[in-house]
Amino acid sequence: GGEPLLQVDADLIDALHARSFEIGVETNGTIAAPAGLDWICVSPKGGSELVQKRGHELKLVYPQALASPETFEDLAFERFSLQPMDGPEVIQNTARAIDYCLHHPQWRLSVQTHKSLGIR
Repeated sequence: GGEPLLQVDADLIDALHARSFEIGVETNGTIAAPAGLDWICVSPKGGSELVQKRGHELKLVYPQALASPETFEDLAFERFSLQPMDGPEVIQNTARAIDYCLHHPQWRLSVQTHKSLGIR
C-alpha cells in the first residue's frame, strides 16, 4: 500500500532499467512522477489536488464523490478507464460504469477480474 512515487527516484529507475526491468506505477497523482517510468497510471481520489496530469492511463473509481469523469477528460492520458467502486453496491456501480462508458466512448470499463472470480 501507500504512494509508490514516495519511493521512486532516478537511482532506482536507472538500477532497474540496467537490469532490463520495465517500471510501471499506479499513483494517486498528488506527486509528480520522475522521468524514466515506462508506464504511469494515475488513479485520482476525490478532493485531492492532481499534480500528475499526463501519463499512459487515468483510472477512476466510479462513482466517486468529488471526482466526476468530466473533470479529467481533457488531461493528457492515452487511456481513460472507469473501475466500478467495490462494496455493497458493486452491481449497481458496475451498471452505472457500463452505462457511462457506452455514452462516453473515451472511457473504457476496467473490472477487477479476480474479484469477479472470487480470487483473493
